[in-house]
Amino acid sequence: LNSALTTKEASLFPLFFTTHKAATMVQVPDALVWELVKKNTSFMKKVNGRSKRSGCVKFSVEPTNVKSISTFQCSGLANSKAVSVVFAPDNKAVLVKKTASKAHTQPAKGTSSTNVHKDFRRSEKIILSQAIDNYYRPDLKAPLLGKFTKIYQGNRRAAGTKSKVPVKKGRTSSKA
Repeated sequence: LNSALTTKEASLFPLFFTTHKAATMVQVPDALVWELVKKNTSFMKKVNGRSKRSGCVKFSVEPTNVKSISTFQCSGLANSKAVSVVFAPDNKAVLVKKTASKAHTQPAKGTSSTNVHKDFRRSEKIILSQAIDNYYRPDLKAPLLGKFTKIYQGNRRAAGTKSKVPVKKGRTSSKA
């Protein structure tokens, strides 16, 4: 690009061509990121309400969103510290935690995952020690443990360890 310019053109734009460096990522406050992404992200799924009064509900399918609801507290995009429990293959669960990464352009390197596939009590202890007891996200204690409980129950049913929940049939006519 510089070779195509004449000396006169290069003298008009000396700062652009001589001091141009690769762009680096800057730290942005979490509240500002939320204001930018709260109305539209690729992870958002909107469901209309049943009436005009109820409005629409915004769900989120981010891997680090605990409640799967598009709110600032649960968002994995807007919060610098995010944590969630997700399904893993072979009827297991994984604790996914957002970490401070030097690779800003590679989001996959910005998370760490911990397997939680032991018995319930030990897995609960792992989740509490990794996310709650070390003051990482103590506000998400109830949603994390609730989500892990449901994943654990589903994995036990899929593995055949626990019997499936019987389906309710509704009213039946009883002839006496």
